[in-house]
Amino acid sequence: MADQIEFNRTSLLIPYQLQAKRKGSGVRTWFVVSKLGNSRIEELGKQEIMRRSGVQAQDLRVVEPELSNPSAILRRERAIVVNLEHIKAIITANEVLVPNPKDPFMVSFVRDLEFKLSDFGATMGSDKAMKQSPSNTPLEASDSSPKSPDEGSNRGNSKPLPFEFRAFEICLESVCRGLESETSTLEEEAYPALDELSAKTSTHNLKHVRVIKGRLVALSGRVQKVRDEFEHLLDDDLDMVQMYLTDKLATLQSEGLEDELGNDANAFKLGNDSDEDVSSKSSTIDVSDLKPNVEELEMLLGAYFVQIEGILNKLSTLREYIHNTEDYINIVLDDKQNQLLQVAVIISTSTLMIHSANVASGYFGMNIGIPLFDSATVGQWYWIVGGILGIPIILFAIAILLFKWLKLLG
Repeated sequence: MADQIEFNRTSLLIPYQLQAKRKGSGVRTWFVVSKLGNSRIEELGKQEIMRRSGVQAQDLRVVEPELSNPSAILRRERAIVVNLEHIKAIITANEVLVPNPKDPFMVSFVRDLEFKLSDFGATMGSDKAMKQSPSNTPLEASDSSPKSPDEGSNRGNSKPLPFEFRAFEICLESVCRGLESETSTLEEEAYPALDELSAKTSTHNLKHVRVIKGRLVALSGRVQKVRDEFEHLLDDDLDMVQMYLTDKLATLQSEGLEDELGNDANAFKLGNDSDEDVSSKSSTIDVSDLKPNVEELEMLLGAYFVQIEGILNKLSTLREYIHNTEDYINIVLDDKQNQLLQVAVIISTSTLMIHSANVASGYFGMNIGIPLFDSATVGQWYWIVGGILGIPIILFAIAILLFKWLKLLG
């Protein structure tokens, strides 16, 4: 009886163990860089990521390394979800979350992110120290000379980019650098192969060029998708306004919501209920009320849009070179085919003349009584044999001259 009770308890515990394993299976390694430049590796589940960034479950599927999703830049209330080529990241106003940082394709991106954002954190710390320094007050007070508006505008222009744009710029730079590298590698391999094919048309060279053309088509499609995503952002000012996460956070804090959002990454570690409250409050802020300097983001996107356009132009030039090589190969093959046709005409003509000689010799070989057999001398037979052999040759020469006169032969 005790054994049966123990068996029942074990059977009841199994589903809970499976559920715990299933719940723990959503945990993934993430590389986290905070606004202050601190970087660390964390094991985070989907629910924790959703609480900290405010993204939905379907947005997390976009950055999953196992899935091959098309390039996209998603604008959310509290985050920017970046999925461009091999770069996958979730950017908030206070931190950047990168999945699967040990992926070989992500190593250089993670290194750049850690180095450049740590520099950004150091810059922020020095700026705060200068603002809080008491020595600045008397100097500013003693300097009573009027300042020109140009100096004020220069100071305004020297304002650093917000944290989310610095992280977003690193993503764009990594994507463009990767596509530029692939394009350069393809060009270094394609142009010599095309020149070799033009010099010698062989099966090996044709197969090599076919593989290169397939790679070119695939790379052009990927670059075109990234370009379209940049163009879509540049064409829509409302989408660009939604990407100003720091200004949104400052606006919410000015309206007394800083208790819900906070100023550091711990503010995003709230429960589901508090997330819903914050999102409902933040959604009441109209995007048109936020008036950040959209030119700042336009210049950032415009620079990388021009770089993507340059990459696309390189691929278009390579595609045109391949098309020109294909046209040249087709012309060469057509010329070879015309030469074969000319040879076929010559062989057919010679065959016809040989058959005429066979007809003449067959006529004399028939078992029919002919007076020439009785009265002909040896000299006459020489003339007959010479005529049978010479007349087809003369007719063949006349036919070749006629074909050349009609321009059927080169």
